[in-house]
Amino acid sequence: MNFVKELEWRGMLQGMMPRTEEQLSKEMTAAYVGIDPTADSLHIGHLVSVMMLKHFQLAGHRPIALVGGATGMIGDPSGKSQERNLLDEPTLRHNQQCIQNQLEKFLDFKSDAPNAAALVNNYDWMKEFSFLEFIRDIGKHITVNYMMAKDSVKKRLGEESKSGMSFTEFTYQLVQGYDFLHLYQTQGCKLQMGGSDQWGNITTGTELIRRKTGGEAFAMTCPLITKADGTKFGKTESGNVWLDPERTSPYKFYQFWLNTSDEDAERYIKIFTLLNQEEIESLAREHREEPHRRLLQKKLAEEITIMVHSKEDYEMAVEASQILFGKGTAEQLRKLNESTFLSVFEGVPQFSVSKSEIEAGANVIDLLAEKTQVFPSKGELRRTIKGNGLSINKEKVTDAEVVIGKEFLIGDKYILAQKGKKNYFLLIAE
Repeated sequence: MNFVKELEWRGMLQGMMPRTEEQLSKEMTAAYVGIDPTADSLHIGHLVSVMMLKHFQLAGHRPIALVGGATGMIGDPSGKSQERNLLDEPTLRHNQQCIQNQLEKFLDFKSDAPNAAALVNNYDWMKEFSFLEFIRDIGKHITVNYMMAKDSVKKRLGEESKSGMSFTEFTYQLVQGYDFLHLYQTQGCKLQMGGSDQWGNITTGTELIRRKTGGEAFAMTCPLITKADGTKFGKTESGNVWLDPERTSPYKFYQFWLNTSDEDAERYIKIFTLLNQEEIESLAREHREEPHRRLLQKKLAEEITIMVHSKEDYEMAVEASQILFGKGTAEQLRKLNESTFLSVFEGVPQFSVSKSEIEAGANVIDLLAEKTQVFPSKGELRRTIKGNGLSINKEKVTDAEVVIGKEFLIGDKYILAQKGKKNYFLLIAE
């Protein structure tokens, strides 16, 4: 596989230094991507560079994931208007381990293949580096003029920023440049990859390597992903879409990809899946002929949910979607785990009921029109039952005298009432 050509057709290549492709065709090459460790999970904004590393390994090269423990203590000015919070070492180590666990789903770290992936933390080589050593051995090789010319610095010092820029952040590109030098010298790493906003920091590293060792190193960037409407990719009303199932449930993760627009789905399926060009072009043709079937979105959501979570999580997310949109069965409802169940019915009206009263048996009319306000009156509830418009736990209620007992509790705690096709109510027995 030609790595550069692969990225090009997938729309994952923004910029590349001259002779990079020549280097990759000459020998197995090590490349690294820096990952911010300020949280104990990656989010989907990280996935583009992670997929770059995956394609890099599939092309026979050696990927290195660098967790920025030291740089995470400083804060990168690129694309930011404020300094970030600084982290302590125990937090960084915890975050590093969580990130590695997630990366292992994408990269082969454990085999004895010559291109097995490595994970490093720049805190390990920066923590013993004294300030005097750093300015003597590294700082003298890069001029202030060179650093000031970077777009990320210009923006922070210009009219866009009222707060200016601290010396700590100004030195960020030097610290990142030293990471590249260190990996060049210790791991034979000749390429750094990242988002297009990192071009300035990456090229500072190639310049430092040239000036300090006389060697040649390379840079490659991917475009920053946006939605078709120009808004930021990966953000929802509730914040980031995380890879950690505790932060973003597999159901919500699946729904995020399922709900992408046609235009976005056609771009994203190239970037976030391993489907080949022929498969994607065939899918796109089918999708354009019958867009209402949403084939691209369904395939995108399937591939990426299985890759990040598991086939079981994907199947549960599909079943959960069917339940919400009318096709699910009582059996499917009971199969959902609690976090998926609560994700599906997040935002629906909830009522607390006495568990002991349910266990003793409660008449459906009393339960839904008196003990809760699912229905405003007993008369309306009776009319709804007569018109076949009430379901409990996805099963139609045809008898106004039915008793709701403990066998109705899902997970020993929940009862789902449904009025008509779309109005759900959650009863929580406590």
